Amino acid sequence: MTSSAVAPARIRIGSAPDSWGVWFPDDPQQVPWQRFLDEVSEAGYEWIELGPYGYLPTDPARLADETRRRGLTVSAGTVFTGLHHGTDVWDRTWAHVADIAALTRAMGAGHLVVIPSFWRDDRTGEILEDRSLTAEQWRSLTTQTERLGREVQDRFGLRIVVHPHADTHIDSEENVSRFLDATDPELVSLCLDTGHYAYCGGDSVKLIETYGERIGYLHLKQVDPEVLAEVVADEVPFGPAVARGVMCEPPGGVPALEPVLAAARKLDVDLFAIVEQDMYPCPPDKPFPIARRTRDFLRSCGSPHRALRHAERPREVT
Repeated sequence: MTSSAVAPARIRIGSAPDSWGVWFPDDPQQVPWQRFLDEVSEAGYEWIELGPYGYLPTDPARLADETRRRGLTVSAGTVFTGLHHGTDVWDRTWAHVADIAALTRAMGAGHLVVIPSFWRDDRTGEILEDRSLTAEQWRSLTTQTERLGREVQDRFGLRIVVHPHADTHIDSEENVSRFLDATDPELVSLCLDTGHYAYCGGDSVKLIETYGERIGYLHLKQVDPEVLAEVVADEVPFGPAVARGVMCEPPGGVPALEPVLAAARKLDVDLFAIVEQDMYPCPPDKPFPIARRTRDFLRSCGSPHRALRHAERPREVT
């Protein structure tokens, strides 16, 4: 007799260049990409994101070789978009997205993380546009995001997951809910970043419980509540806020990640949960010990042993 049991859902833990202080394709303050790959593997992670396009090699064969020999697999690529500007920006947006989506697909990943454009510069604080969208801009944002989801799915077989982010128009509980309510679940899922959502006043567990079917991907991150209170009161842009240490090492901040992971496991779907501790800029020797401690902490939030992946176990953090 053959068993008809369905394999249990898993939460696959990974990391990203962001946790090594990488925000840009090329920057002298960032660690070389070879060092990132070496250290993320040594820290115990198996999954990574591509990070800013051009930081890691963009030749699929070379990148596949570099990741494979370190025991690493790519979970997603990342794009920035300004789709609330409507059809006028579509061609420029697609040219940017297509290259990244092609590399993401070539690496065997299934997700494309979509981050909305900033309403103020994340380094200088310059106001780029109004922080609130008009009704017409909201319609453009939702319809163009659905179009992006359809095109990426049809042409590359990838699923877009939209990332609420500080200093963008998809940030707070109100705006995230408005965005989800106005978009097609078949085309648009959410990348819930626990740190950014807390930064903007949201409750990650509540969001998972309310919009569980829309959660397609996780970024695990915490904020320091004392630093957060200061940067919010002083209206500090996101970049300088990061430099102040607003994003902190788990488990020293909020939200608590154990209940977030517990709520995610109840969804009974496979999810990636990628660690992203914003630290730009940071000393080159700082990320690795943090990454290793964070991986050990996350093991304690689920299955304590990396090798335990048997079907009889309920759901596990691997």
